[in-house]
Parts: sequence; C-alpha cells; structure tokens
Amino acid sequence: MRPEADAVLAELRPYPEDGSRADGPVAVDATDRLLLDEAAPLIERDPDGVVVIGDRFGALTLGALALGAHGVRVHQDAITAEAALDANSRRVTQTLWAGHARSAANASVPHEPAPLGMARHDRFEPSLLAGARLVLLQLPASLAELTEIAEHVALHADPAVTLLAGGRVKHMTHAMNDVLAASFGQVSASLARQKSRLLIAREPRSDVGPLTCPVTARLTDREILGAIGTPEGAPDAGLTVVAHGAAFAGATLDLGTRFLLAQAHRWPDLSDAEGTLAAAPHGPNYLDGRPVAVDLGCGTGILATVLALRYPGAHVLATDRSAAACASARATLAANGVRAAVVRGDAGDSLPLPDGSADLVLLNPPFHDRAALSTDAAHRMFATAGRILRDGGELWTVFNTGLHYRRALERAVGPTEHVAQNPKFTVTRSLRKVLTDRSVERR
Repeated sequence: MRPEADAVLAELRPYPEDGSRADGPVAVDATDRLLLDEAAPLIERDPDGVVVIGDRFGALTLGALALGAHGVRVHQDAITAEAALDANSRRVTQTLWAGHARSAANASVPHEPAPLGMARHDRFEPSLLAGARLVLLQLPASLAELTEIAEHVALHADPAVTLLAGGRVKHMTHAMNDVLAASFGQVSASLARQKSRLLIAREPRSDVGPLTCPVTARLTDREILGAIGTPEGAPDAGLTVVAHGAAFAGATLDLGTRFLLAQAHRWPDLSDAEGTLAAAPHGPNYLDGRPVAVDLGCGTGILATVLALRYPGAHVLATDRSAAACASARATLAANGVRAAVVRGDAGDSLPLPDGSADLVLLNPPFHDRAALSTDAAHRMFATAGRILRDGGELWTVFNTGLHYRRALERAVGPTEHVAQNPKFTVTRSLRKVLTDRSVERR
C-alpha cells in the first residue's frame, strides 16, 4: 500500500473509543487493508466513480482518498459509523492533504492535486451508485442486505463496475457467492490473508429485477392482534410490515418483540386523549397535553405501528440508528395508514422530545454489533429512557434473560419489576423515579 495511505490508516481510532482497550474494536482491520490493497491499482487507473458501503470507522473511505480517489461517495447504515467517519476525517485531514500534495508533486507530470472530498448518502439510493466504477463493501452479515446491495449496484452502477466485497473468512458462506452471482456474470474469490478474503464481482447482469427488497408481509400473529385490539378472524386483521435488507428480523415478528407484545394488556392506558396526530405548521407540539409513546430502537416499526393503532390520540415517535430500519419503519407505518415521527439517531439521542415528556417507552434493545456481542447500545438506551420519561412514566423492556439488565434499569430509570419470563426472554416494567422521597405507586 502507498505510504500516504499507511500514514492515514495509522491515525484512525475506533470512535468513540480511543483504541486502547485490549478487547475493544480496532479502527482498521485485516479486511479493510485487503480491500484497499486490491482497490489501489483500480483507483490509480480511474480515481473517479468510487463508492464505499458499510465503512465501520472510516478506513475504507479515508484510505481510498489517500490512494488518490476523487470525491468518494459513501453510505453507512449505522449513524454511529457516520460519527466515526466524521471524527476520523477531522483527525487525518492534514495528513491526507499532505500525502495528496506529495503524490501530485511526484507524479511523472507534476500537477496541482485534485480536490479531496466525500459525499455522504444517508439513504441507500440509486444516486449513490450512479456511474460508479468501483464499489468497496464490508460484507454484511445478512444475505438480504447483501442481495439489496448487489441488485442496486448491478442496476445503477457503470456496466464496467468492479465490486470488491470483503469479510472475515469465519463469517463468509458460499451463499454469499450465490447472491452475487444472481446479479453479476463474473464472481471470484481472492486468496485468504490474515483470515480475511474478498469476493470480486464484475459484469452486472442485464436481467436483474424486479428488486427483492424491500420485502412486504402481512402479519396476523395473535400477539399483534391482541395488542391492537383486533379479534382473530376479523376482516383485514393484521399488520403489514415492510423491510429493507439491513433491517433486523426482516419482514417477520422476532421472538423478543412477540413476547413484549404479549404483555400489551398490562401497558399503561393512554387512550384518554382525543383526536389524531396532525402535523402543525412548525411541527408537532409534544407538550400539548396528549400522551407521548416512543418505540426506542424501532427496527421495521412494528411496535411503533402497534402504538399508533392502539393509542390513536397519542403522539408516537420511533427511532433507530440504522438508515434501513428508519426507511422500513416509515414504510411500515404508511402501509398501515398511521403516522408517527421516525428519527434516525444513536440510542434515541436525536428524539425531538423535551426531557421528562414521554408517558411510555417500548424497548427491545440490540445485543450484537454485527458479529460481536455488545450491550453498550442497550445501556445508552436505558439512559435515554430515563431522561425522556416523565415522573411516573413507564419503560417496558424485553431482553435475553441471561443479560440480567434489571439493576441497570433501576439505576437508569427507576423501580423495575419482572413482568414475564420464558426460557429465553424477560420482560420488565420500569417506573421513572419521582423527584421526591415518596415511592411511586403502581397505576
């Protein structure tokens, strides 16, 4: 790899961490380096039309710029990955520009260095890939997500595009080759290096389509029907869910959410409010006296849609760090004829809510970050719930029983009780602490 790229990669950090934790994430892994090594001659021949998808901490985007790419377009599903790229971009700006200037001066025909830059696409959309001739991809764990990416690259990128998709060998399967082969005429694998490997796809197929994602399904599970108050067997009973490839659980009802919905008869009664949520000229007023319910970590928006159907007079908000989840939730809400505010943010940090204003929060927190076990996001979500709930407001959480979150919930929110438990999941109810010494009575 060029010294300019090595110098940039050496400065990256696994934001928000500083990289000093022995068991923590690394900012640049073997897959990043293998992707950049394979991309280097392609970028040298054609520095335009480079797209990066799934960059974790900015190594691929900033590495491609250090290799001479012009105006890299980038899409990161997780807003936390966007924040990491921003932080690392600020960290390496001077090194990146200095290396770029040296390369231009040392060229066979010295010239002014071309402008550096990146264009972020918050949504996975055709304009991200229009005219792309090189796509660098960290392989996703989900075949559905890989399918959506491959189909879009084949349809919208330049016909001469090369897709370099890298991953850890232990997480790769032959099914990934099959997914790429459905959209490309030529698919090959690189030799493994430091337990990483690349899949290389070329020659987009002309017969791709219609698009596989988003997937739409009609769910008629009894837990959903009970939560929205629809009798089984009623005409048009059920809920429509729409899922993009990167959305957790796809167009299905995951087991944790199912168990939480089964307790809906014990959720607080928010049905006293009248009217429906209507957009005011300057946005909704969440302090207008109507109840506020939040789906924290909304995924495809099933819980947000249930809240909107169950409490038609309430303000309903949904949030997730994933762009695919937010797009899915918006589509799910629309498919069921209800409205809610959907906000992309890290652990609810972007919710447009004053502190102490929510009556009810539903939470099915993640416990994996890609392939790694991580409960960091769950604890940040507990803190958000404690901040946005009013005194006496309720947080209902479902989690894997082995995670033992009860004490953490009591610290972040308030008195917490086990409501239900099965061999895999636990549902708890947490009451927001009041600001007096008196204990909170149950409703």
